[in-house]
Amino acid sequence: MSISAEKKAELIKEYATTDGDTGSPEVQIAILTTRITNLTEHFKDHKKDVHSRRGLLSLVSRRRRLLDYTKKSSDERYQTIIKRLGIRK
Repeated sequence: MSISAEKKAELIKEYATTDGDTGSPEVQIAILTTRITNLTEHFKDHKKDVHSRRGLLSLVSRRRRLLDYTKKSSDERYQTIIKRLGIRK
């Protein structure tokens, strides 16, 4: 359920705030959102996969913490990333 290196590099390039930026909250949130989407699709076929569901919940909570941090530091950046990724909140 992980993402390929090419897809990850593409996400980093798209959401990076500066060149070589891999650790900003925007990049991390984008990567987590992609992984969450992939796992959500996985559960449409594998409804009883409880172990992966636990991993999904940890990814969602990690993304939530990053979103809370972004909102606390800069509400403008928070609104921008929410709109770009289509996350409802």
